[in-house]
Amino acid sequence: MEPVDSWIWWLLLAVALGIPLVVTAMPELAMFAVGAGAAALTAGLGGGVVPQFLVFVAVSAALLVFVRPIAYRQLKKGPGYRTGVEALTGATAVVQETVDGGEGGRIKLNGEIWSARALHPGSVFEPGQQVDVVEIQGATALVV
Repeated sequence: MEPVDSWIWWLLLAVALGIPLVVTAMPELAMFAVGAGAAALTAGLGGGVVPQFLVFVAVSAALLVFVRPIAYRQLKKGPGYRTGVEALTGATAVVQETVDGGEGGRIKLNGEIWSARALHPGSVFEPGQQVDVVEIQGATALVV
C-alpha cells in the first residue's frame, strides 16, 4: 500500500475546516482553510514538510491580520437602508393644518397624516408648505 501524499492531507484539512465554517459562519475558519489550501499547493509543487507548515501559518496569519477586520466591519455595518421611524427622518412632508412650536398641527408624510410640531418655537408653517422632518418623537414629527 502506497503512502498518501501530503497535499491530500492538506486538502482534507481545508475541507474539514470548511464544514464548520458553513455551520457556524465563523470567517476565521475560512482563513485557516485557505491557509491549508496554500500548504497543499506547496506540497503539490514539491515543498517539504517545513515549508508546507510555514506557508500554512503565514497565509492563515496574514488573512487573520488583514482580512478579518474588514470582514467584521462589513458584518457590523448592517443593511444599507433605513426602516420604520428612522426612514421618516429627513423626509419631506406637506402641511395640512398650521404647524407651530406650541400646539402643533398636522402634516401629510408618506401618504399618512401625522401630528407635527415646529422644531423652533417661533416657526409657523401654513397649509400647503413643504417641511422637512427632523425627528420623530412618539407620534409627533418635529419639522423645519
